Amino acid sequence: MGFFDRFRNYISKNAQQTNIDFNRAIYNFLGDSIVWNPENDDTYINKGYRFNSTIYSIINLITKTASTIPFIVYEVKNDNELKRYKSMTSGNFNSNAMLQSKILQKKALVEIEDTELHELLTRPNPAQSYNAWLQEIVAFGKLTGNRYIYGISPESGANQNKFQELYVLPSQSVEINSGGIFDPVKYYTLDYNGEYKIDAEDVCHIKDFNPYYDGTGSHLYGMSPLKAGLRSLDANNEALTTGVRYLQNQTARGVLSSEEGDLNEVQAKQLKEKFKQQYQGSNNAGDVIITPKKLSWVNFGLNAADLSLIEQYNASIKDLCNIYNVPVQLLNNTDSSTYNNMNEAKKSLYVNAVIPELNKIKDELNRWLTPAFGEKLYIDFDYTNIPELQEEMDKVVGQMSQAWWLTPNEKRAAMSYGADDDTPEMNDYYIPSQFIPLDNQDFVIEEEPKSVNIDFQSLMKQEIKKEDIQVETKQESYDNYPQGATNNARRMLEWREKYGRDVVQGGTRVGWERANQLANREALSLETVKRVHSFLSRHKGNEVIADEYKDEPWKDKGYVAYNLWGGKAMISWAKRISENEESDN
Repeated sequence: MGFFDRFRNYISKNAQQTNIDFNRAIYNFLGDSIVWNPENDDTYINKGYRFNSTIYSIINLITKTASTIPFIVYEVKNDNELKRYKSMTSGNFNSNAMLQSKILQKKALVEIEDTELHELLTRPNPAQSYNAWLQEIVAFGKLTGNRYIYGISPESGANQNKFQELYVLPSQSVEINSGGIFDPVKYYTLDYNGEYKIDAEDVCHIKDFNPYYDGTGSHLYGMSPLKAGLRSLDANNEALTTGVRYLQNQTARGVLSSEEGDLNEVQAKQLKEKFKQQYQGSNNAGDVIITPKKLSWVNFGLNAADLSLIEQYNASIKDLCNIYNVPVQLLNNTDSSTYNNMNEAKKSLYVNAVIPELNKIKDELNRWLTPAFGEKLYIDFDYTNIPELQEEMDKVVGQMSQAWWLTPNEKRAAMSYGADDDTPEMNDYYIPSQFIPLDNQDFVIEEEPKSVNIDFQSLMKQEIKKEDIQVETKQESYDNYPQGATNNARRMLEWREKYGRDVVQGGTRVGWERANQLANREALSLETVKRVHSFLSRHKGNEVIADEYKDEPWKDKGYVAYNLWGGKAMISWAKRISENEESDN
């Protein structure tokens, strides 16, 4: 594939243009003009983030949390496993999903370092670090429903199609310009300090879902979460404004007057001073006022409780938190801020607000940015180091410790420790001893211990005489097994050395250990001899090479496994030792 073909594929992959048939069905009228945004993004910013403390706190909480999660650049080695991995990480992030996703990730991706993409993301532009750049992307998205990333690349040279700087555009000042029904998104204009035109290919527009289709292209803009929460935002603003005005405009609580009308101005002033001295203050709280005159009270206004300001304010905060999937406990709500609730709230913030936002950004960057730096490159975020998800990681460790169908190196890789290539045993499967293969197995099924009822009290009462005790010494090990058994074991070991374990697949770890014992003429315990006899008796049919393996006997799994235990030369000797022991008993 030539340079121009690769360039053409790159443009087609990253173009955000839709099919002409789809355009005809969607657009009633779309001329060569600006596509107007029905959303008033200035309101969400000026009356939301810049004016409302709740929105400011929610957006800051999400953006600062998201910016602490590092990015990693991978090379894709299996596209199908990558699809499964993306599907697994797009839903609920529980312990089972984490385990499956880590396994799929290691099958699909391999981490790489020191690429041009690393350098670009670490410092997207001279004025911003990765953290500040990512915070702007998330903040504009959460406020306006739109995120615009502007990429600048050299006009010529080897890096002509590689962005060298990335900037975040202010969403409220960006407009989509159409080239008609054949080209719905032709270019963008930045209406800020003059109008600046930007080609569509140089802008990554990440938008939230917008169900408003009116035939004019308004759905090309994302819908702000505050569009649905505008009334809650207004209620929150009005509750605060009303409270401030109430505090600023407070006057006397009311008027105390005599119903008989015989108080002059001097007497009224004296009565007020006497009331302050005798009945106000903490020492007089709960006291009873007795007066010889009949007085009446006229209230001037309502207090904050009567106005229900606090209830309205708290209710609007909960609504705004629900819109952004942020637990209200994280905004210093003390009603349910126990230690366990706070831990669960922080975990919920990551799972429901931060991780979905980063996944959306990641997918768009992999579509728009990474192909120019390498067709197999893939940007991902590392969620494994999030403290609030460590409890889930502990569950993953527990599940992996019981996952016998994974090799130790696969477990290490899933836990981001890297494979141990220096230890061959780390690539073996370790199956629990109670699991018995259906065919070609080297394990002996032990009889279950039988329960025995013993009356220990009656035994202790009995007198035991020395002559009743007989001591019998038996041989505890045997090294006089036939040389033919040793030769069979050595032949299997030589086959494995010559052809490799991938070809000589017969036998299990226990069988190969037994072959090493026989090849080295090690002494065998009586229990081991009985195991050898049991195994060889149960697999006597494997003493002959199968017809299909006559020319390559090392590929006959049954024959190899049988001879690892000494083969035909061993069975008679093992039978004799076992039967002698039983007759002595």
